[in-house]
Amino acid sequence: MRRFEGRTVLVTGGSRGLGRAIAEAFAAEGAHVGIGYLAREAEAEKVLAAVRATGGEGTLLRFDVRLPAEVEAAVQALVAARGGLDVLVNNAGVARDGPAALMPAEDFTEVLSVNLAGAFHATRAALRHMLAARRGAIVNVASLAGERASPGQSNYAASKGGLLAYTRTVAAEVARGGVRVNAVVPGLLTAGLAARLDRRVVEARRQAIPAGRLGEPDEVARAVLFLASDEASYVIGQALAVDGGLAL
Repeated sequence: MRRFEGRTVLVTGGSRGLGRAIAEAFAAEGAHVGIGYLAREAEAEKVLAAVRATGGEGTLLRFDVRLPAEVEAAVQALVAARGGLDVLVNNAGVARDGPAALMPAEDFTEVLSVNLAGAFHATRAALRHMLAARRGAIVNVASLAGERASPGQSNYAASKGGLLAYTRTVAAEVARGGVRVNAVVPGLLTAGLAARLDRRVVEARRQAIPAGRLGEPDEVARAVLFLASDEASYVIGQALAVDGGLAL
């Protein structure tokens, strides 16, 4: 039997990159995947097709993680259709890089609104159902930028550092209610930020990785599945680095 057979999973930011890899990985293990997205409907449709190709099933959910009412409505719709929610993956995120001294206030605010407050809105909505059922797992997608200096990314670093602190505290609050909260901390991947960086910058960063290469989205997805699975039943409030040793 597949690990998530009959279970319902919501992945925010599920229309591309790491979110897509996570959605497909859950579907391959039997889950019904709610694919959260905002602007990329065509890409979300492709993810849904890929989910079905794995033998899984899914639902497209368009909502803005910055807006509590939209998040609540999306979670409620998925729960009403499926009878519950077993796993939430807070993956939605944006980056608006720039030096702190010159950063527009709106760039700082937007990144925190999506990366940190967005996770709060989704977690709060999901917890109401998970705590009532006395079971569930939440996995937050953090970043090495939340643990070490990342010049040019003060807003992103603040959001991910806050997400790690939020993970630990909420985990302590809800563990006795049967809900586990953890985080995965990806390093530099072949998808996402690295795909938009200058090749020379990527190569310089690659040389600092003990594994000698960038990570693949599916390698992080497997870690997310572990943290969400019953195999991690005694893992609470942890941040699992999947970074090829970059943080060493």
